[in-house]
Amino acid sequence: MIGARFGYKGVMFGPRTLSHALLGSAFIVGGVATLREPKAAVPKAQEFAVPIAEKVGLPTDPLQLVKLNAGVQIAGGALLALGVVPRVAALALAGSLVPTTLVGHRFWEIEEPSQRKQQIIQFAKNASMLGGLLGAALDTGGRPSVFWSGRHAASRATNTLSSAAHSVADSVSGALN
Repeated sequence: MIGARFGYKGVMFGPRTLSHALLGSAFIVGGVATLREPKAAVPKAQEFAVPIAEKVGLPTDPLQLVKLNAGVQIAGGALLALGVVPRVAALALAGSLVPTTLVGHRFWEIEEPSQRKQQIIQFAKNASMLGGLLGAALDTGGRPSVFWSGRHAASRATNTLSSAAHSVADSVSGALN
């Protein structure tokens, strides 16, 4: 059981498993297609991705950036589909999808109606996938979120400190009387 190694009590097949597998498969297929023909994406990577890569410390070779993005999509898609660190995989895929969408589907720059329509559809598809990835990234699988755990721990600490302070105050008051 893959999930048992990563803190899950058991692996069940259900809607979450199916949705993660379906969502991950789109990235695996797209990443493999890009790796097979990376040169098709190089001109757009040169124009848009290289300036971003320079600012964040990534390689600036556009072909290498295209392959790196494809690798993230394949690895992230596989991890998400298999249910191995799905929240991390979903975040990595979301981080890959946003620039890919903004660079690859610039429908607002296209004049020809049928091409513009196709790019609007692709942009909307990617936006929908982003929504699914954000849902997967925020899904705790029924376990308490980090935020709830933090609030719960703070509340317990406050109650413990309050109880200890009352106990000390009662002891001091009893000793003085």
